[in-house]
Order: sequence, then C-alpha cells, then structure tokens
Amino acid sequence: MGVVELVAGILLGVCLLLAICLVIRRVQLIQGGGVDVSLRRRPGVAGDPKSGSSWLAGVGRYRGDDLAWFRFTSLWPGPTVVVDRTVLEIVDRRSPTDDESAAIPTAGVVLRCRTPAGALELAMSPGVLTGFLAWLEATPPGRTGYRQAS
Repeated sequence: MGVVELVAGILLGVCLLLAICLVIRRVQLIQGGGVDVSLRRRPGVAGDPKSGSSWLAGVGRYRGDDLAWFRFTSLWPGPTVVVDRTVLEIVDRRSPTDDESAAIPTAGVVLRCRTPAGALELAMSPGVLTGFLAWLEATPPGRTGYRQAS
C-alpha cells in the first residue's frame, strides 16, 4: 500500500467518524426536546434576503426564558446562540424566498427578530412556529415579555 492510499484511507476514516458524530449529536439534541430551527445572524436588507449571511441549520431548545440554539455542524457541547424571550422583538414575519427554500427546506416561516445583541432571523416550520409563539407569550407575570413590532 502506497502513501497516497494510506493518507486517503485515513482521511476517509476521519470524515466517516465526523459524520457519525454529527448524526449522533442531532439525534441527542432532538431527543432532548429540541426543535429544528435555522438561524441567520445577519439578516438581509428588507426586500433583498440574499444580502445577509448564510442560513445555519440547528436545533432550538427551550430553557426557561431562553431559547438555546445549537448548530448542527458544531461539536461544541454548549449552545451557539442564546435568545432571551424577555427582550426579544419580532420585527417581521415572511415566507422563505425561492433561493432560501433550498437552504432551509423544512422552513415555512422566517421571523426577523431584534434583541439587544443585534438582529437575527429564525426559520422554522409552521408547527414549530406555533410552539415558539406560545412559549414567547407564556412569559410569567411581571416580566416584560416579547413585543411584536407594528
């Protein structure tokens, strides 16, 4: 066996191991009460959704007042983004564009949101949206709760 075949075999093994780790991570996140939510940290300009950053696939988990978002392609055990519902403002709600539908195939709704940390967009299926809005509206008395911008 030559050096090229050995290196190719090692690379193939590493890629296979990485793929298995990512599949196991997704299963663990979904089984732990997660929902499929895609996220974009820098939303596009209104009327031109392609002008923003790319969509990232992940899993959202509700933890009290926080939505912890875990990126699929990250092996980091903690959340990539944490959104506090008491300071979240939904600015806009729209359907994905044709170009976005290829990047976020399961999403039926895109929410443009504003937080003190900056703007972001969340894409989710209609069923996940229902649960997300119910979670937002269930803010305990005395807390600010989310605002829907008019």
